[in-house]
Amino acid sequence: MRRSETGGRPSEARSRLLTTAARIFYADGIHAVGIDRIIAEAQVTRATMYRHFPGKDDLILAYLHEADQAIRRGLDAAVDGGLPPADALRAVAVAIADGIRSEGFRGCAFLNAVSEYPDPGHPVHQAVLAHRQWFLDAVTALLARVPDGPPSAEAAARHYVMLRDGAMAAGCLSDPGPICETFLQGVEGLLRARPPV
Repeated sequence: MRRSETGGRPSEARSRLLTTAARIFYADGIHAVGIDRIIAEAQVTRATMYRHFPGKDDLILAYLHEADQAIRRGLDAAVDGGLPPADALRAVAVAIADGIRSEGFRGCAFLNAVSEYPDPGHPVHQAVLAHRQWFLDAVTALLARVPDGPPSAEAAARHYVMLRDGAMAAGCLSDPGPICETFLQGVEGLLRARPPV
């Protein structure tokens, strides 16, 4: 990551490029957006663009990294806020539902990206898989700490992630209200599941 010469923060031009690319990639799709449009809308020169991002794939990976970090910060805030594990998982689910209800929502940035990069060896595909594995591992770790929680934290975490995926896919196709309600009820059901006696 290139930093400005003052203070160690990313340069203003880099931030503008990344913010612009993220907005357009999410709204219109990655393949549909050319570098010329990003340069024009970010109001930078081509040389500035390539100084910060040598190619489009570098910009895409930075976009996904920023999305990953935002989700990690949200999960960390729920955990670090001192909530019991079940309440932290509820808070994460509520944040997901709030995102689905937000204006301009058009699905999961990671699922959208991987649909455009189906080759498992492509760096974009790998970045999506890494993010999803981290999320699954984080949810599994929280579920394992729920007192009298689901019989298998790993199986319940996979279920949680599938509920999330389904809600995010459906949430951009129809009224998000009932979809979010169903998603939150599903998460609650997972958290209330008890081991067999």
